[in-house]
Amino acid sequence: MKSAGNRNFWSRQFRQWHWISSALVLALMLMFGLTGLTLNHPDWFESEPQSSLTEIALSDELATALAEVESDATLSPSLIEKLKRETGANISSSNIAVVEFEEMIFDLSGPGVDANLTIDLATGDAFYERIDNGVIAKLNDLHKGRDTGMVWGLLIDITAVACVIFCLSGLGLLALNANVRASTWPLTTFGVVVPVIAYVLFVHT
Repeated sequence: MKSAGNRNFWSRQFRQWHWISSALVLALMLMFGLTGLTLNHPDWFESEPQSSLTEIALSDELATALAEVESDATLSPSLIEKLKRETGANISSSNIAVVEFEEMIFDLSGPGVDANLTIDLATGDAFYERIDNGVIAKLNDLHKGRDTGMVWGLLIDITAVACVIFCLSGLGLLALNANVRASTWPLTTFGVVVPVIAYVLFVHT
């Protein structure tokens, strides 16, 4: 009876953790699974990037204020708002101004988008370049955590932990039911051995 009680306890625990973890990461795991294909076969999803380059003459007041900003510094909220109003570039407090050869450069890249704002401090002219690489590139960058910020990176970490819980709780359920499913351990062993063989024979150098 004690053995049956322990089995029922662990069965309930594994089932609970299994369904909770799967529910939490369902959407993200679908995205990571699909983008695994798009990353592995980029030639299947090629698209023509959409690029634009806009030249803007900044107001004298803004150009003077920017010329006083030191390199590797963040702008004040008021300057960020003025820049956005005059250039249309969305600069956040995390974007650091890099000053080189009388040019101030902001890297405004995001998932699937390469963008930068360059300001000629001598003339007060701004150049806003934006290259949109398409939806697939955006999803691929979300998969890799490229230019996604701290919050998305934390979400990836949480997803990874939930996936580990999902796998371990699934393994626990397999172990509890292996006596009534003869194929359990052969299939599990196959799932472990195949990646190892593939790596040793076709990847490892």
